[in-house]
Amino acid sequence: MKRLFDKRVVLFTGKGGVGRSTITAALAKAAAKEGKRVLVTEVGDDPNDYSPLARHFGRDRLPLGVEELAPGIRGVMLLARSGQEAFMRSVLRSATLARAAIGNDAIRRLLSAGPSFREMGVFFQLLTYLREPGKGGAPEYELILIDMPATGHTLSLTGLPQVLLNLLPRGPIADALREGQTYLNDPAKAAAYVVVLPETLPVTECFELLHGLERTRMNVGGIFLNRVPQDPFTEEERAALEGLLKRTPALGNNGFQRAVVAKRERARLLAGTPLPVFQIPDLGDQGLLEAMGRALDGIRPIERQGGAA
Repeated sequence: MKRLFDKRVVLFTGKGGVGRSTITAALAKAAAKEGKRVLVTEVGDDPNDYSPLARHFGRDRLPLGVEELAPGIRGVMLLARSGQEAFMRSVLRSATLARAAIGNDAIRRLLSAGPSFREMGVFFQLLTYLREPGKGGAPEYELILIDMPATGHTLSLTGLPQVLLNLLPRGPIADALREGQTYLNDPAKAAAYVVVLPETLPVTECFELLHGLERTRMNVGGIFLNRVPQDPFTEEERAALEGLLKRTPALGNNGFQRAVVAKRERARLLAGTPLPVFQIPDLGDQGLLEAMGRALDGIRPIERQGGAA
């Protein structure tokens, strides 16, 4: 897992409700313990939106400007408008002109409605933090962790450079996109990790997302199989109970079957991709934060035997 900390930027993506924010926060705290200067971010639409990631640091939302959230960890929200203004500032060489341009109604409507302009703003804001120098020439933020929104937004961001470069091969936008590609498309500098639950629909969507990331040339570091339930029954006990439940409906049947589904989907995931899969037990949010902080070295990819689970 410590290989993840050697990247400059890591994206956590996957279907909603799979635990992306908790894993992002847990790994940020673990990286800070290793001495990394960490920046945690998420992509937002409204600066007043409630943030699941921020709550792990005792806040309702991430700040609009970089602030310290915990020792070694700073945080900021990635907003399209903030990145668009930063881009205007870099082109116009004037913060006053940039603010005036972004404040213009016609330009604001164009940036809101135009295809890929939202992603371009987020992309440039991220690039700004990747560029920022620290002491002695080292990067100010050694590791940037991004809690991505829904799957489609992830692919829009990772696919943005090639889409826009086909339309705008020259100029300041093209220059920024190519610079961003030197980070996002370099496996030594960037990786995406997919978070998934051991359930049928999330695993199916995980495969679709992996294909999409491959098309956009985004390196995938691995998969977090989150909230894996422990099966308290032996095979003999389960066989006996299944026979009983077929004859007599009982409360708790869904929970009883959850472990069976989890085992099946775990096997399907392992058979469907050669990527490393990191299994995380169902500990609850706080339990996961504490466990990953205590035992990061103990998180290993699931060992495959003969290509099967």
